[in-house]
Amino acid sequence: MARSFIATAKLSTRRQATFPVATCEALGLQPGDTIRFERRAVDGETVWVIRGPELDWSWFGAGRHYATGKSHDMAAIRKSIAQGRARHRRG
Repeated sequence: MARSFIATAKLSTRRQATFPVATCEALGLQPGDTIRFERRAVDGETVWVIRGPELDWSWFGAGRHYATGKSHDMAAIRKSIAQGRARHRRG
């Protein structure tokens, strides 16, 4: 079960709010990030969902071409690591 988390922020006259550090950390927010507010109905009551930035998955699979045609068993992985370390030492 998720732990309850309550935080407050005061709205300035310019309609700006400063989020508590714990809230920013929980949402994964960094300065300059965009926050999405979504209105939802839950059990007949209106609630607001605050979402942090979407994860950038564009990099996912970027290394696939390096792995194509190579063995993925532990012995081959260890051998590859050892070769890389040897090249690094000589380097």
